[in-house]
Amino acid sequence: MDLNLKGRTALVCSSTKGLGWASAQALTAEGVRVALNGRSKTTVDAKAGQLGDSSVGLDADISTAEGALGLAQRALVELEHIDILVLNSPGPQGGPAVGQDIEDVRAAFESLVVAQTMLVQELLPRMRERRWGRIVLISSTSIEAPIENLALSNIGRPSIVSLMKTLATEVGSDGVTLNAVLPGRIATQRVRQVDEATAQRLGVSAETITAESVTRIPAGRLGRPEEIGAAVAFLASEQAAFITGTALRVDGGMVPVL
Repeated sequence: MDLNLKGRTALVCSSTKGLGWASAQALTAEGVRVALNGRSKTTVDAKAGQLGDSSVGLDADISTAEGALGLAQRALVELEHIDILVLNSPGPQGGPAVGQDIEDVRAAFESLVVAQTMLVQELLPRMRERRWGRIVLISSTSIEAPIENLALSNIGRPSIVSLMKTLATEVGSDGVTLNAVLPGRIATQRVRQVDEATAQRLGVSAETITAESVTRIPAGRLGRPEEIGAAVAFLASEQAAFITGTALRVDGGMVPVL
């Protein structure tokens, strides 16, 4: 299917690996000029080179509002305008809700909510002026069913999804859509780290934790990053113009609700 995205521009946050990288690859394959983001200039430049001459790398730490604002402004300079914004953020450290340090809570909220809100507030008005735009948030199934031992993530992610829903209602007539993709257990470094932390806490191997989790996924396997990338690209497409304010779960059937 041709998603009618050729010639569009996109800023993909936290996109040198994992789900952000898979999303950047999917958009590039559709003819989108992509601005990649990562903290390391060397890494982000190298990854942008892998996507082709039309892509650019922007090093920025988007765990703070200041870093996010700077990234948005630089992306506008490099690409002139942003048609597609893919919001993505590294997950905060794991741990239970009991005994969380308040500074860690503040840092998680800054990264997952405040910084991403800053990106939206900076780029959304320009999309509305152009009467076309797509904002796609890579979130988590934790907004529907909190994930054990990921308390900080469980606290922050529902807030930004609620903002997306609110904005989708407010700008629905302006040609701009806002949607979220909810990955389940995907074969990424982040999931591996979570499994290793759980394994250490329980005194078993990470492979044991991963294998046990697969038994709870009807599809019988972990998801692939490119499957998330495909979902992001579709929600950014012209064909998805009537889809807004929606969360698309990509979890192999793991979450036991419709």
